[in-house]
Amino acid sequence: MEIITTTKIINRDGIKAIRNGQKLNKYSDIPSPKKPSWLKVKAEFNPNFHKVKEQVHSKQLNTVCEEAHCPNISECWSAGTATFMLMGSVCTRACKFCSVDTGNPNGWLDKDEPINIAKAVEAMMLKYVVLTSVNRDDLPDGGAQHFANTVKFIKELNPDTAVEALTPDFKGQSSSIETIVNCGLEVFAQNIETVERLTHQVRDIRAGYQQTLDVLAESKRINPMVLTKTSIILGLGETDKEIEQTMDDLIDNKVDILTIGQYLRPTMNHHPIERWVTPEEFEKYREIGLKKGFLEIVSGPMVRSSYRAERVLQKNNADLIEIHK
Repeated sequence: MEIITTTKIINRDGIKAIRNGQKLNKYSDIPSPKKPSWLKVKAEFNPNFHKVKEQVHSKQLNTVCEEAHCPNISECWSAGTATFMLMGSVCTRACKFCSVDTGNPNGWLDKDEPINIAKAVEAMMLKYVVLTSVNRDDLPDGGAQHFANTVKFIKELNPDTAVEALTPDFKGQSSSIETIVNCGLEVFAQNIETVERLTHQVRDIRAGYQQTLDVLAESKRINPMVLTKTSIILGLGETDKEIEQTMDDLIDNKVDILTIGQYLRPTMNHHPIERWVTPEEFEKYREIGLKKGFLEIVSGPMVRSSYRAERVLQKNNADLIEIHK
């Protein structure tokens, strides 16, 4: 992995940004350890992959699959699924684990995006769709109404499709949370990302461990029928004791579903990898969490928050059990 100099860009929407979200910093000359064998993914590109790509690009949609350099893109797109990223490709925050471009969109929104995503869902015949977005601190409601509009159009064109929304924290605004959880979706997600001690080291300074817990708790208070979900990435320097404490905090705030995956450093400007977590350890964390009371935990080296999201309620680690044996 090469050191990448600070790169300023202007994207297709005319927004100025820092490519990959991070400038040169104190982490840039820290080498990354060699990937273990269990993290080597064989890419497969079947006709479905190209159909999804055509839908995404023809409608000028963004996906977290591309913007976050997700290692599972070939598997998911080849299975005919994608995670749509709303409100552009430029985030107002700069978390040290994330490769999404960062900048200030100054209120820009694509007003046609909600209906275009709904049409893409219809064309792809999706029965389960995951929506996520960049943080939009430049918008008064953080983009909550845009999310809700997208869900509304999806449900109008695809009444049998279940929707999961992985959202920003909206700075903890209850009104924005209410807009989201009462718009007709089935699953509300907000990622806690890491343990409390590492939060300010890893996440943008405007994010917060307690703030994410509060958002998840508030969503359940407002609409108890909506499932709540969050995600932790491992390999950033956390301890087993801290992982268990995070699980306890999530259970105390009535979170239903947890995903656990390995942190993969996007560029040399991002937070270094402190350790590779083995498949056996991921299975151990899953067993610990299930005993604590989660409805389901999807845990494995390649797991991401929206990975195989439609299989979560099968309660078999999203069909990863055989892989771990």
